[in-house]
Amino acid sequence: MKRYLLTLMAVTVILATACQSKSATKNSSANSDESTSINAETADGENQGQVLPSGKIDINKIKVADAKTILARKQVPILCYHQIRNWKPTDGKVGKDYIVEVQNFKNQVKMLADSGYHAILPDQLYAYLNTGASLPSKPIMFTFDDTDMDQFTVAAPTLKKYGFKAVYFIMTVSIGRKGKFVDYMSKEQIKALSDAGNVIASHTYDHKNFKKYAGKDWEEQLDKPTKKLEEITGKKMTEFAYPFGLWNAEGIPQLKKRGFKMAYQLSTKRDERDPLFTIRRIIASGYWTPKTLSNSIKNSF
Repeated sequence: MKRYLLTLMAVTVILATACQSKSATKNSSANSDESTSINAETADGENQGQVLPSGKIDINKIKVADAKTILARKQVPILCYHQIRNWKPTDGKVGKDYIVEVQNFKNQVKMLADSGYHAILPDQLYAYLNTGASLPSKPIMFTFDDTDMDQFTVAAPTLKKYGFKAVYFIMTVSIGRKGKFVDYMSKEQIKALSDAGNVIASHTYDHKNFKKYAGKDWEEQLDKPTKKLEEITGKKMTEFAYPFGLWNAEGIPQLKKRGFKMAYQLSTKRDERDPLFTIRRIIASGYWTPKTLSNSIKNSF
């Protein structure tokens, strides 16, 4: 118990500053001046991936394209959110970057819907990057890190109102816990999100820096969390988000070996050999208005 409390306290402190990266970073080598719309391409039918009766894509039927082909495709804007709640007097300047106030979040989502954006999920992105499969006009992906309760009580209902689904990267140490600064989702809530058509994905056990993994870390931070999430959802985990957005090329084979299809960082340049495991996201800052968010999407992708 003492060890757990120390771990949870450490995690809480870490998450106060969340996945450290400048949310407004503009990497000239990774960004594009093209519009955010992605035109449909004629994909190779053999590699397109089987469409299941449910309408979902069987990504296991898709052949992975070479890195050059993937890197040449227009990037899809991917947003990374953390806490969705109103600011408190105790929130620091840095912390507020990762806390989007409730009405601001609702305004951001409404702006994206009114602007014609369509939310996609990882299977669609995977098919597009590997085969050129068509995407809806102005595709965008919503992702949420760290299992915060407000993602279930505020974010999910707001997205549902506009027909949007999202990806929730779960840190398993905090499931069902009540924290000093934030409460976390329960197993039942995570299952409900999955059953509603959202994607549940891995974000390690306790947010340990991926670049420092060695020995038993692979089991503690990848294997055990994966097993737990698969038990909760009844679905295979294929997506992974690096804590703090930090990754190293040496660790990517470990993800591949465990059956992950894609992994998500933050705003740095994608790896030229493994772009599927260095997919870019931007943090939706708590300081951004809907207009600022719109401009950041256009400038970052």
